[in-house]
Amino acid sequence: MEDQLRGILEDVGGLAVPVATVGSDQDLFAAGLTSFATVTVMLGIEEAFDVEFPDALLNRATFRTIDTLVAAIAKLQGDSLAA
Repeated sequence: MEDQLRGILEDVGGLAVPVATVGSDQDLFAAGLTSFATVTVMLGIEEAFDVEFPDALLNRATFRTIDTLVAAIAKLQGDSLAA
């Protein structure tokens, strides 16, 4: 999952540094992620993982690090399996 997420960040995240150099707990906004790019990243995640972000997860904290995104995707996948 993390590799696929890194691919999305590489393709559409517009980070100022190579995604491969970003630690999983490093602040993505400090690495150059913009508010606009988070929308594109979100759309890429929704398509790649067949999930939909609810309003409650559309916040800066969700997109802060690769770890927080992985956790959000796992939660969304678990929620969709439970539905």
